[in-house]
Amino acid sequence: MPDADLFSFSLLLLACAAFFAGFVDAVVGGGGLIQIPALFSAFPRVEHTVLLATNKLISFVGTSSAAVRYTRRVRLPRALLACGMVAALGGSYLGAWTVRHVPADFMRPLVLVLLVCVAGYSFLKKDFGTDGSDFNPAPTRGNLAAMACIGLSVGWYDGFFGPGTGSFFIFLLVRFVRMDFLHASAAAKVLNVATNVSALAYFVSTVELLWKVAAVMAVCNLAGALTGSGMALRHGVRFVRKLFLFVVIVLIAKMSYDLVRDNAQPAKAVSRETSAALSPIGFT
Repeated sequence: MPDADLFSFSLLLLACAAFFAGFVDAVVGGGGLIQIPALFSAFPRVEHTVLLATNKLISFVGTSSAAVRYTRRVRLPRALLACGMVAALGGSYLGAWTVRHVPADFMRPLVLVLLVCVAGYSFLKKDFGTDGSDFNPAPTRGNLAAMACIGLSVGWYDGFFGPGTGSFFIFLLVRFVRMDFLHASAAAKVLNVATNVSALAYFVSTVELLWKVAAVMAVCNLAGALTGSGMALRHGVRFVRKLFLFVVIVLIAKMSYDLVRDNAQPAKAVSRETSAALSPIGFT
């Protein structure tokens, strides 16, 4: 196959991956499980920070559109969101800086344990995130402190490691701010915009993005995000809860497979940074 035809076919596959990633991200997060491996597969010789930065730009477009659509249909507490966004901005920028200086291997078993706890808690509490009647939107000290902690911690995690960011945002907002799944998903999109902007600002200042590829994939990610957010708004809390649990289970399965595979095989001759970037997403 000629090089031009091969590139066109790869771009078509990347466009499809971006659409489905945008759909999943718009509802519960986790689109990186689809989009990042697709980028690494299409461009195996490109530096991993370039691909991660390109992914951030693509995700930013889809997440922003979903956030706008949610905020038009779902009433969210602006003061609490503003607090969370400021914390997420700082946390994500710090996380993006950390990934260039510290290996991320130690995060995998910890994140796997946390995901198992999230899934177990959500399954055992059948009404978890389905009501939201006890949610207090007032900017009390407790709510502001919870939003600041959630924004800072998950923001840092998104900039440093990444997989499951949306799921962690949703779970923590339901558990500690008492939102239902639909409101938590909407708020998570807004907070995720902040983490994407912050990490993207750091990456753009340090690496060169694949702008043409990003433009095509961003359009498809946008279409997927609009489709996903529309379904979430149409089907409500129970649809979001079911998809949330499904994505968390997929994350647990993928990360468990990665750990077993890495322990069973001899260490490969790859750089520390490349291992940190590829291992969490299951790309080989």
